[in-house]
Amino acid sequence: MKYLNNFGISGYRYIVISGLFLFSAFSFAQSDFDIANAAYADGRYEEAAEIYQTLLAEEPNATLYYNLGNACFKQGELAQAILNYERALRLNPNHKDAQFNLKFAESRITDNIVEQDFFLSAWARTVRNSLSEMTWWRGSIGLFIIALIGCSIFLLGRELWLRKTAFHVAWIALLFSLIAGLNAGSLHQRNTLRNEAIITQGVVNVKSSPDRSGTDLFTIHEGTKVTIRETLGEWVNVRVAQNEGWMRAAYLERI
Repeated sequence: MKYLNNFGISGYRYIVISGLFLFSAFSFAQSDFDIANAAYADGRYEEAAEIYQTLLAEEPNATLYYNLGNACFKQGELAQAILNYERALRLNPNHKDAQFNLKFAESRITDNIVEQDFFLSAWARTVRNSLSEMTWWRGSIGLFIIALIGCSIFLLGRELWLRKTAFHVAWIALLFSLIAGLNAGSLHQRNTLRNEAIITQGVVNVKSSPDRSGTDLFTIHEGTKVTIRETLGEWVNVRVAQNEGWMRAAYLERI
């Protein structure tokens, strides 16, 4: 019994020490965040940006990307500000402040290009980006379960009105489950491939081929958002609006 009591006390101490360690680690992270916010409020934007970047290396989240974007904007680094606002929206599509600041930052760059998409494509992309990937997956699974329940009631129910209602609920839930699943898959592909990027070089000449001797096709500037279509060594093929060409991968940073 004495051995068991000692073990219990040791176990209790271990739990307490572990809890204190986790609390200290959490408090340290919170204090770093507070220090960064205080530095930003005090106008020490470079210091704030460094702390935000350190915290992001540990655990990326939309708030930190948004704050880092603000610190970059205050330093006149428009490309980095846009990049971090975009990253914040990738994690939290409904971050209103990030949406507003992104539009404002984009209005300050040289190439404020607006994609001219077919209105249905633009609408579908807006709907897709309105929720996170995980939210779409959960919605898809939940709706699929409702569809299965509806099918079960339709097959096993005795009342005609109940079977009709269950049938309509089932096919509607199945349809929206499929739509939610497609949106989740599309977002997963976007987040995995990360084929959207921001130009970080002041001025970039986009060429006809992946080498220096290629013909200059058009010029894009810092802060412009592009879509990466292909990678070949240190070169990437990018599309912006209706234009395509090759540029060095070092001149952009993926969102």
